[in-house]
Amino acid sequence: MTRQELIKNIKRKQSFLCVGLDTDIKKIPPHLLKEEDPIFAFNKAIIDATARYCVAYKPNLAFYESTGVSGLLALEKTVDYIKSKYPDQFIIADAKRGDIGNTSEMYARSFFDYMKVNAVTVAPYMGEDSVKPFLIYPGSWVILLALTSNKGSQDFQMIKNEYGELLFETVLKKSQEWANEDQMMYVVGATHGKTFEEVRKIAPRHFLLVPGVGAQGGSLKEVAEYGMNEDCGLLVNSSRAVIYADSSEDFARIAGESAAVVQQEMAGYLQDKGIY
Repeated sequence: MTRQELIKNIKRKQSFLCVGLDTDIKKIPPHLLKEEDPIFAFNKAIIDATARYCVAYKPNLAFYESTGVSGLLALEKTVDYIKSKYPDQFIIADAKRGDIGNTSEMYARSFFDYMKVNAVTVAPYMGEDSVKPFLIYPGSWVILLALTSNKGSQDFQMIKNEYGELLFETVLKKSQEWANEDQMMYVVGATHGKTFEEVRKIAPRHFLLVPGVGAQGGSLKEVAEYGMNEDCGLLVNSSRAVIYADSSEDFARIAGESAAVVQQEMAGYLQDKGIY
């Protein structure tokens, strides 16, 4: 999916919601456990209920790897289902890969040649040669970890060098030598609020994948106020607040309603910015 296609979907749906498919077999409604593939059954119902309100889905690989082969098969079926039933959705493999040489090439091959997702999250710690193998696939995206939403982000990402530049700022600047805004996005956590202004000074046109709204305390209003650019430039992820909004047999409808509430708020911010 190209940048312009993603922007078109955002405008058409008046939404920049990404639904995180962090599907935990221990948290899905109990009645689904009798299904042949409970994880896929849950995902399918969530996807059908939320697709009209979002522009992206983000399965987190850890939740599927944790149940072994059955989980990976459920992931594959989930990705195939989205691509066949809702081809306008941007699919992000939240894998946070980061290695070098042949290992990085194999990771890239698994996501872009085999699974054929649109994007994969990548850790920048090992530098350019750990990221480049993901950038050789036309139409595919790297989403580079820059400023994450967790408490531990302060440990390294906010360290200043001798010039007073924070490490996450160095990551933003240096990585723009590897790819432009048509192929690279950045993870910036919603919990950083006004810091989005500093991010936008360095990366004014790039899309930002924003976790941390809701359960982690991030404010959607602040993200939109300080992080939105003229094309929107945001994919705001919501996982638990949508997919686990209810645990009854009516879980999918409630998830859809929760996604609709977020979409309506997003529509207001887009209209305030004149993005139609």
